Amino acid sequence: MTTQSLSAGSLPRVGTPKQQLSEDVAGYVRELIISGRVKPGDFLRTEPIAEAVGVSNTPVREGLLLLSGEGFVELVPRRGFVVAAFSRQDVRDIFWAQADLAAELCGRAAKQISAAQLDHLEEVMLKHQEAVRNKADSDTIVSLGHEFHRTINLAANSRRLALMLRSIVKQLPNRFYNEIEGHSDDTMHAHPEILDAMRNRRSKAAANLMRDHIMSGADELVAMLEKQGVWADDVESTA
Repeated sequence: MTTQSLSAGSLPRVGTPKQQLSEDVAGYVRELIISGRVKPGDFLRTEPIAEAVGVSNTPVREGLLLLSGEGFVELVPRRGFVVAAFSRQDVRDIFWAQADLAAELCGRAAKQISAAQLDHLEEVMLKHQEAVRNKADSDTIVSLGHEFHRTINLAANSRRLALMLRSIVKQLPNRFYNEIEGHSDDTMHAHPEILDAMRNRRSKAAANLMRDHIMSGADELVAMLEKQGVWADDVESTA
């Protein structure tokens, strides 16, 4: 375990400081971990995180406790919170759980999605493709990609399943997908195929396409984190 501490200058800021809940802090730190900006063994000081998010130390500690319950961080007595170790399989497991739930919702949606919802889905898809091609700002691309998936999930009319998916999706923030090398290219191909399957009421095909679409990000993310040296110690220990 390393003893690297994080200073305020080493953390990305989150726009205009404002009061936020512990869940917002958890989401911010979760993204730092999954993106590889902080690595297993790094200690997480509350002060720089509070400064980056724009909150006091209390919600930061509460947010870190939430992440401790999820296995992202560990509380070391008298020393503070440290980023917990996670493996390549841990990353793939998150994608697997998300992919299976999203695929089931997509298959159900294909059977009952309305004409209006299909038209909205196509409109969102075209706007998303245009935004990607024109290299629009990240927030716009993320918002449109999220709306595409949200529309499908709502069309499934399976509230409980959608809530379960949302709890898993929290572990891979929407904006993070834009940072995975190659994922935007995959999305440009996958979304039209998913829409076509849904228009033709091919529920099994739609489900499989959605599952493959989400799982494609798993190996891409693992490769990206390997480049960033997240598992460098593993390589050294087996050399």
